[in-house]
Formats: sequence, C-alpha cells, structure tokens
Amino acid sequence: MRLVLASSSPRRAELLRAADFKFDIVSPAIDERTRPGELPEDYVLRLASEKSAAAQSSATTQDALVLGADTAVVVDAEILGKPEDDADVARMLRQLSGRAHQVMTGVSVRHSTREIREVVTTTVWFATLTPPEIDWYVASGEGRDKAGAYAIQGRAARFIPRVDGSYSNVVGLPIALVYALISKLSSKLI
Repeated sequence: MRLVLASSSPRRAELLRAADFKFDIVSPAIDERTRPGELPEDYVLRLASEKSAAAQSSATTQDALVLGADTAVVVDAEILGKPEDDADVARMLRQLSGRAHQVMTGVSVRHSTREIREVVTTTVWFATLTPPEIDWYVASGEGRDKAGAYAIQGRAARFIPRVDGSYSNVVGLPIALVYALISKLSSKLI
C-alpha cells in the first residue's frame, strides 16, 4: 500500500528513507500555534492528526496510508518551538543547558476513515554550556529552524551526553513507532 508523508521536513524524509520506506510527500499548510492551556502531548498529537487529515484530503492521496507527525521540545512544561531569531536560539540553549528536557513527537497514521495515533517521549540531557559554546552554536546557524534550537544529529551532538528513548524521535520521527502503527493499521485493512 502506498505511503504518503504529510510533512515538508527533510529530516523526517531522511529517516524514512534510511529505514527503507517508499513514500510520496504532501506538505499540508496548517496553523501550528498552541491553543490556550494546551498540554505539550495534546499539542503534538493534534498537529500530527491535522497534518495527516489535511494531506488525506488531497486528491493525490486516495487509498494511501497517510503519515503525519509533529515534534516539540519541552522544558518545564514549556514548548520550545522554532526560534524567532539568533537571540531566541541563545535563550533556548541557556534554558536547556545543564539539564534534561523532553522531546515529544505525535504520530498519526490514517487510511480512509481510520486513524491511529500515539505520542513518543524521549528524555535528552544537555551538558552545561559556556557562553562561548552558545555563541559558537548560534553562529553556526544550525539551530535556526529546529524545535528547541538544536539538531542532535549535527553540531549539538557534542553537548548531549545522554538520551533515554528513541534517538530518531529527537531527530523528528520515531521510526519504530511509525513502523508499528503502519503495520497495525495495514493489518486492519486486510
């Protein structure tokens, strides 16, 4: 059965390709702002579901399995989205420095009127960052378009001594969960 990724994220596409998934891409436009009082887990699950629903409504996705996902970096119950500018990158790095935080990804897989969805949470520890380290990372530009202002698969790897849970979740897509949900939904279609 054909798989459609409802995302414009190059990292999600890379992770799927590395795991030998064959898929098409549809990039739905949805409002990604949080709602008042919305918990981080509810937020990522809602966005994943909205992305898969929007992509499913496209004429090109008829009879396909549609995969939507959304990832958030969470510290002290605050969602750290993509930074607004370099000053925001530095602020987020100072907030993450020397402590653990959670990375949550909501995953939605749907076909026709059926949808299954789940959230994966991974705990990530950051080393204590010095002001020159923060300045160096900000100047690299790597964190500008990343939730939480860092990329674990890039330069920020040097600052992360420990990860508990799915590494691919921190990159942007928990591949083992994606496979399990696709397998579960596919078996219900037979």
